[in-house]
Amino acid sequence: MDGGYGEGRGQAPSPPGVPPRGARPSPRARSTLRPRGDDPERGPAPRHPRRGPMKITVLIVGQRRGPLAPAVLEFEERASRYWKLEIVEVDAGTGRGGAPDEDEVRRAEGRRLRARLPEAEEVWALTRGGKGTSSEELARTLGDRALRGAPGVTFLIGGAFGLDRDIVQEADRRLSISAMTLPHAFARLVLAEQLYRAGTILRNEPYHKGDTA
Repeated sequence: MDGGYGEGRGQAPSPPGVPPRGARPSPRARSTLRPRGDDPERGPAPRHPRRGPMKITVLIVGQRRGPLAPAVLEFEERASRYWKLEIVEVDAGTGRGGAPDEDEVRRAEGRRLRARLPEAEEVWALTRGGKGTSSEELARTLGDRALRGAPGVTFLIGGAFGLDRDIVQEADRRLSISAMTLPHAFARLVLAEQLYRAGTILRNEPYHKGDTA
């Protein structure tokens, strides 16, 4: 009675195309073991490691609160499926007693925002005087940054009186999400939804109903 797959006479035959155990592959066989794309004269083909999602920081004055808070949280969580999303909140500025001085409040908030800016990331300020953009254009721009291996993008959202003029001028880009004046809580919600939408556009997922990037 035959035993198992031992060595010697009882060894099972090799499958078609597979050399017997212990056989030395021929030069032709050895050449087929090289990964596809390698060149025997130039060496191995370059390997391109997969990059993780690009970092996006939302640096905002004030906290997530009020009736919009659940919707903001929902879309920020959705957006985090596509980007390495970080939300950084700074305290709103206050005036020195009585009616707050708008310029003073903006300057105080600007100092707090500037102190929390991540290093090396592009800074995009959301301001009514900025350049309008479509969802498709935003998706293309972020996708291009991700493909080029950019460290990340930081979006700035001001408080009740908007962003400090100096920090707006220092930003790499100035974007407008609406020609109308919106509460900054709405701006946060719109940005979160657009970041989520941009991710679905870049992955060709069915959420977006307009043109694709």
